Amino acid sequence: MEKLDEQAIDELLIWVISVDRRLVLMESMKKHNIIKASDIAHESNRSTQNISRALKEFEEKDLISCLTPEKTTWKKYVLTGKGKEILKKLEEKYL
Repeated sequence: MEKLDEQAIDELLIWVISVDRRLVLMESMKKHNIIKASDIAHESNRSTQNISRALKEFEEKDLISCLTPEKTTWKKYVLTGKGKEILKKLEEKYL
């Protein structure tokens, strides 16, 4: 895993906090090691579609990884090393 520089970290932090569903996702990832969209939706009173969109965005940024990519529903996700680093910085600065 490549080490992120401070500018890359700051850009990702701003990207996360700029949209509520992303912040909700990070809050949930802080509480759970493995998570599904339906779990986050239930905990946060948001639609599964809203959370699924956030999960897709996080996967595109390599912040999370899908443990069950062969499934079409009930997929399980974990933070990547990069995602853990961003969560740690997010907690230090904003949470």
